[in-house]
Amino acid sequence: MYSFMAGAIFITVLGNLAMIISISYFKQLHTPTNFLILSMAVTDFLLGLTIMPYSMVRSVETCWYFGLTFCKIHYSFDLMLSITSIFHLCSVAIDRFYAICYPLHHSTKITIPLIKWLLLLCWLVPGAFAFGVAFSEAYANGIEGYDILVACSSSCPVMFNKLWGTTLFMAGFFTPGSVMVGIYDKIFAVLRKHPCVTNNLPEDQNNQMRKDKKAAKTLGIVMGVFLLCWFPCFFTILLDPFLGFSTPVVLFDALTWFGYFNSTCNPLIYGFFYPWFSQSAEVHFTR
Repeated sequence: MYSFMAGAIFITVLGNLAMIISISYFKQLHTPTNFLILSMAVTDFLLGLTIMPYSMVRSVETCWYFGLTFCKIHYSFDLMLSITSIFHLCSVAIDRFYAICYPLHHSTKITIPLIKWLLLLCWLVPGAFAFGVAFSEAYANGIEGYDILVACSSSCPVMFNKLWGTTLFMAGFFTPGSVMVGIYDKIFAVLRKHPCVTNNLPEDQNNQMRKDKKAAKTLGIVMGVFLLCWFPCFFTILLDPFLGFSTPVVLFDALTWFGYFNSTCNPLIYGFFYPWFSQSAEVHFTR
């Protein structure tokens, strides 16, 4: 089990580090869309570097060796990074919406200053929510026998009551997920309606349209993988308080790792669908 998890951590850290270096180093990749992808890669990189190793020890040893305070810090960052990822994907969906549906207005609407504000929101809002909930222990209010349920503090347990379990699912997953799905549904409706090339446009604009459509499809796959990986975990958090916290620890742990697997998949998806990523990574790592 250690070998499998360590392998996933290695791919997550190395793959996302390659993404970060590639976009940061090559100025021709400094576009609003790629800055969003860069920030999302930082999110996945931090998850692999700072969260997954400690979760690996807890999962394999079935014990938390790092103290109660660090347990809260660890869970806060874990929750923050997962919500940050979905906020990034929402921002990317908005960017692709303008690129595909309003291509003539994309460069004036989606500017670098706007991207900076979006990135600030993508990091600050999930951070304030995650740390506020974890350290206030608001998630535990009203849970009967909570002290008994978490008596073994060495397991680093975090249980959400009905209010906060529902709030987390709705605000941290369902609402932004629904926004993403709605936007991409509109995008793909436009893609199906219009041909890839328009004879009335210059060749350079046609080439840009092709790139934008390919980017939309690739990022749609990234969105789909994210929702697939994280839905079981968030849905369990929603249901567990209504089922008397009967979800087995092993099952919840497995669902959490299935969510982590999303961060492992992202650089692999980019490497497969984006030639610039594999080419720029090759330039860096073959020097």
